[in-house]
Amino acid sequence: MDSETKPWEGVIPAEDLASFAREFDKEDRPLTAGTRPAVLVIDMTRAFVDSTYSTGWSETGYPAVDATAELLTAARAAGVPIFFTKAYPEADHQPLPAERGRWKLNAAPAALPEGTPPGDVIADKLAPQPDEIVINKGGKPSGFFGTPLASYLIHAGCDTTIVTGMTTSGCVRATVLDAFQYNFHVIVPHECTADRSQISHKVNLFDMHMKYADVIGVRQTINYLKGL
Repeated sequence: MDSETKPWEGVIPAEDLASFAREFDKEDRPLTAGTRPAVLVIDMTRAFVDSTYSTGWSETGYPAVDATAELLTAARAAGVPIFFTKAYPEADHQPLPAERGRWKLNAAPAALPEGTPPGDVIADKLAPQPDEIVINKGGKPSGFFGTPLASYLIHAGCDTTIVTGMTTSGCVRATVLDAFQYNFHVIVPHECTADRSQISHKVNLFDMHMKYADVIGVRQTINYLKGL
C-alpha cells in the first residue's frame, strides 16, 4: 500500500492497532488484487448523496461523487466493467412493508418540498453509460443479496471488485463482505465512499481493511487501473 494518511488515523486507539498488528492484518501491506477488476457503484443516488433527502448528506456525498466520477473515467478508459446498484426500477417507488423489511425506521421521513425530484436516481455526475448495468437490489444492503451481480461478474471473468458508494457502514460494507465471501479480491478507494456518520465511516473503513479489503486512496486505485 502507499504511505498516504489513512482515513482512520486519530480515531482507532493505539491498543486496537497493536492488537491487529499481532496477526497477518497489517495497516501497510502490498496491494492484493487480480488483473480483471470491475467497479461497483453502490447506491450513489440522490437519496444518499444530497441532504434534501432524509437519508442523504451533501457534505460527504458530493465529494464522494466527484472522486467516483474520476475513478469511472479511468475505469472506462481501461475497459473495466462497471455495475451500479439502486433500490427500485421506478425512481419514485413507495416500498410496501414486505419490501421495506426489518429496517429500523423510528419515524416517517419528513415530506419533501414540492417539486423535489425522486431520490432513487443515480447522481447525474455518475450517470451510467448505455452498456453499463444498473441492478435494482430492493431494500437490502448488499449489492449481491438476491441479485444476479455475482453471475455478471463471473461471466465477465472478473477476479477483483472495486467497491464505491454509500453508505460506508451500510450498503458498502455489506457488499464488501459478500464480495469477499464470493472470493473476489476487494479494493475500497476510501474517497469514493461516504456516510452520514464520520465515526462510522472511519471505523468501518478500518475494520474492512483489517479483514476483507484493501482500503486505499483513489489515486492508487486509478494507478492500478492504468497498469492493467
